[in-house]
Amino acid sequence: MWCGRTRALLRMSGLWPIGVLGRRPLNCSAASLAGSNSPRCWNCGGLGGPLRGDRFFCPQCRALQPPDPTRDYFSLMDCNRSFRVDTAKLQHRYQQLQRLIHPDFFSQRSQTEKDLSEKHSTLVNDAYETLLAPLSRGLYLLKLCGVEIPEGTDYEVDSQFLMEIMEINEKLAEAQGETAMKEMESIVRAKQKELTDNVSRAFERGDTDLSPGPGRSHMPRSNY
Repeated sequence: MWCGRTRALLRMSGLWPIGVLGRRPLNCSAASLAGSNSPRCWNCGGLGGPLRGDRFFCPQCRALQPPDPTRDYFSLMDCNRSFRVDTAKLQHRYQQLQRLIHPDFFSQRSQTEKDLSEKHSTLVNDAYETLLAPLSRGLYLLKLCGVEIPEGTDYEVDSQFLMEIMEINEKLAEAQGETAMKEMESIVRAKQKELTDNVSRAFERGDTDLSPGPGRSHMPRSNY
């Protein structure tokens, strides 16, 4: 219950490419296709060329292409690979991408493009939700560094911190009225900000060591 409430508190803390509608496949010359290792369009067989930013569509026939499997969430959402994320910019990017690849815009397209738009939209949703919350963002950064902590598990959290959590939990249970609840929310927010700042500094130092000790174990603590 406490974990769910804490996470709930933490969560409080248009471009459309020309030619997408009414597009018509273009013929590609066999000579231009020969001997190239560049990605080819599933629709017209044309060369997609090197990926540049948000090239979701074939430059020749404008057909929606499959998601880039090498692209991580930070790149997709146009964010620096950092624990500090501009959430306003992240939300703007999310809306921009959904205007570009949302399935609603492909209802009259081929089944292949419908399926691809579903994949793109799901990927964008996952990226947005992961990077929006500090906990999932930190866990994803650790995963990119080769360190994984299953969310919802305890990982060598020191006893002093657990005592702090128990004390806050007791105060929460005893809180009566809206004023007391707001006071508890302020305490939780302050603690979360402290942990967030500590995690951010750890990532900036390139410190992904999760062993207990001064300045360590901040990511597991964020689970609380």
